[in-house]
Amino acid sequence: MSRQVFCVYLQKEAAGLDFQLYPGELGKKIFDNISKEAWALWQAKQIMLINEKKLNMMNLEHRKLLEEQMQQFLFEGKEVQIEGYVPKTN
Repeated sequence: MSRQVFCVYLQKEAAGLDFQLYPGELGKKIFDNISKEAWALWQAKQIMLINEKKLNMMNLEHRKLLEEQMQQFLFEGKEVQIEGYVPKTN
């Protein structure tokens, strides 16, 4: 059975990550409080952000920006702002 966490993003019990995917204190916080489902949602946003802003993961400033966006998205309920991206509405 998969590890369960109370996902702060989804506000419910859900399958947790299998291992810590991000280093340091923030990585531990994500491992303890974020579900696989919420992490997958973040990864889709992250790819869009990297592409939109042409981020270079070798650049410390770019990584810092991405980390700030990740924290805001996962823990503060803030939507990632991606210029030129309009979510599809049904």
